[in-house]
Amino acid sequence: MKRKICFVTGSRAEYGLLRRLIIASSHHSSVSLQVIATGSHLSRLHGLTYKEIISDGIKISSKVNLHLKGRSSQDIIHSMSIGLKKFSTAFQELNPDIIVVLGDRYEIFSAATAAMILNIPIAHIHGGETTEGAYDEAIRHSVTKMSHLHFVATKHYKKRVVQMGESPATVFMVGGLGVDAIRNLTLLNQSNLEDSLNFKFRKKNLLICYHPETLISTKQNIKNLLNLLDALKQFKDAGLIFTLPNADTGNSALTKLILAFVSKTKHAKAYTSLGQLRFLSALKCVDAIVGNSSSGLLEAPTFNIGTINIGDRQKGRVAASSVISCEPTKEKIIKSLIKAYSLGFQRSLKDTINPYGRGGASLKILKKLMEFPLERITNKTFYNIK
Repeated sequence: MKRKICFVTGSRAEYGLLRRLIIASSHHSSVSLQVIATGSHLSRLHGLTYKEIISDGIKISSKVNLHLKGRSSQDIIHSMSIGLKKFSTAFQELNPDIIVVLGDRYEIFSAATAAMILNIPIAHIHGGETTEGAYDEAIRHSVTKMSHLHFVATKHYKKRVVQMGESPATVFMVGGLGVDAIRNLTLLNQSNLEDSLNFKFRKKNLLICYHPETLISTKQNIKNLLNLLDALKQFKDAGLIFTLPNADTGNSALTKLILAFVSKTKHAKAYTSLGQLRFLSALKCVDAIVGNSSSGLLEAPTFNIGTINIGDRQKGRVAASSVISCEPTKEKIIKSLIKAYSLGFQRSLKDTINPYGRGGASLKILKKLMEFPLERITNKTFYNIK
């Protein structure tokens, strides 16, 4: 009998990580694949990115619309409550043997909560990580405690999941899915990427990905972004590619600031969604990624480029030597950018080792999803470290 494996995906970035695993599952003769699209996938503001899933030849089994009308805390709480009810209905209709979730988004929390109450086994990917500048931190650890199989990116993260009381027999160190995507995708060269983006690369180029820090006020987020934009004004010879903020609290204010900046800056362009292919191709072509995206820590080191990691959103994550972390002030950001372009730092990049591995995570995860016995797996015992 085929094992019914249900993937829940809520954003363009997270689907990019899950993509190879989902496609591999769809080709496995012993898997009955189910995919639930939710969150910003179904938002026009974020480009209706569920269409990318369909274009990959993947059938969407259910759409859970969270009605993302605003970005305030109350709006997100409302969306989470809708998700809890709708995920419950979807799971009862699909009756999966196990659900697979990745990361720490609020829609993933709703999905995991519904599955837990329905006594459906949960597999969690990229647990054990820390991001002290966002409530994603609490969500990620909460999902870990609701889950039954854990696929982590580093030994450090495996230790942390076990420290949280999860049995070592259910925690598997597989590496990062972002590295897997890079190794198994034919990326665009600079010329083709320029055509696709309608953007002309300069001698120097930066990819800017800045999202709200959800544990600080919108006012402070605006101030931090303005500091970044002011710093970038000092680098008039660099082409600037912006990806717009994700669907977190306060993102609309940041989006407006970025669009206003781009409208007055001839060497800058902003994109709602680059998609996985263009995003990773951009990483290959730029000098550095700037902002507070997890991609700067998880994927960028594989390309041997620098990362300017601003603020606390990614604080606590394992980082390669190519990552320069700085406070969100104009002076610190400028200093970090100067360092990123310095001869010594540029020379050091060739020796960068990505702590998230060399690829292969997707097939490792699929093998465990297929083979691990699910009988009574939801009856967990807290594992005490001796």
